[in-house]
Amino acid sequence: MSVLIDDIGALVTNDPELGEGPLGLVAHAALVLGDGVVQWAGPRAAVPDGAADERFDAGGRAVIPGFVDSHAHLVFAGDRAREFAARMAGERYEAGGIRTTVAATRAASEAELDAMTARLVAEARRSGTTTIECKSGYGLTVADEARSLAVAGRHADEVTYLGAHVVAPEYAGDPAAYVELVTGPMLDACAPHARWIDVFCEQGAFDGDQARAVLTAGIARGLTPRVHANQLGHGPGVQLAVELGAASADHVTHVTDADVDALASGDTVATLLPGAEFSTRAAYPDARRLLDAGVTVALAADCNPGTSYTTSIPFCIALAVREMGMTPDEAVWAATAGGARALRRDDVGRLSPGARGDAVLLDAPSHLHLAYRPGVALAAAVWREGVRA
Repeated sequence: MSVLIDDIGALVTNDPELGEGPLGLVAHAALVLGDGVVQWAGPRAAVPDGAADERFDAGGRAVIPGFVDSHAHLVFAGDRAREFAARMAGERYEAGGIRTTVAATRAASEAELDAMTARLVAEARRSGTTTIECKSGYGLTVADEARSLAVAGRHADEVTYLGAHVVAPEYAGDPAAYVELVTGPMLDACAPHARWIDVFCEQGAFDGDQARAVLTAGIARGLTPRVHANQLGHGPGVQLAVELGAASADHVTHVTDADVDALASGDTVATLLPGAEFSTRAAYPDARRLLDAGVTVALAADCNPGTSYTTSIPFCIALAVREMGMTPDEAVWAATAGGARALRRDDVGRLSPGARGDAVLLDAPSHLHLAYRPGVALAAAVWREGVRA
């Protein structure tokens, strides 16, 4: 069954060959979805005869590609609301809070983890996210990490092994032994379930040498690296990500000119996670500096129970525009095509023929309203693989 989404006031295709500017913006547009993909996109006056089996009237509203959330931690139990309240009262965020979630996650059943992950993915879908990456990292034992990845694989499009989130509490006095576990038996158990390997390269988590050991072990097992880099302070994470050909360096809050130059000259995407800064009252990354240097930027929600408990990409778009120096166009591109680049996907994040049929109808005349109307649920309809959710 194919559908013609007709009378679109403004269509964001992210294909400059189809429309105006980097967003490939088409006014008075139409879109045909069928067989799971985009079959046609362009001015509604040029829709081919008999292009679809049914028609959906967009009523002059805007349509954009589904959001591509390239950084999420969805497999966990419990919450850290009291920790959030303490930060709002002035306490400083430190990476050790992750261990609170580790204890709750280990104690939960697989059915409980499955239900939580399903709920968060459904929540993300309702706000327009059609592609989502999900990490492990709250188990930190061989069995719990493998279990987390199995759960993630049932719900997410992309799965990342993050055994190197923090040092497991049992190894607090011997982090080298934990790195050996992460790069040995844990990797053996987890690699078959994942496409990516990640590490939290940060003071209080893993230093540069430890992060290199983790990532190179994953690469040897066929996993592609991603890096939590330079969130809490300056460190080697960004440079290591570029050196090892990581798909993305995520957070990228504290960077030097050399870090920016490295990102601009390589293929590593800078994935910015403004929900984390919102939830920790930390300084936001300077997206304008990165964009002006030619760095490819993505936006993601970083949904996790400690420092960014949101699945809303529209909220992150509003933060990026208000707090990080991005224009509305740049933020929408970063949350769609940018996220696809961070996942090395060319089938999502765009609405041009052959792309996956992931589209979001906004209850607004323009994509600009995503930043203009923060906190408002604008996703009026969502299609994933050509099927309305």
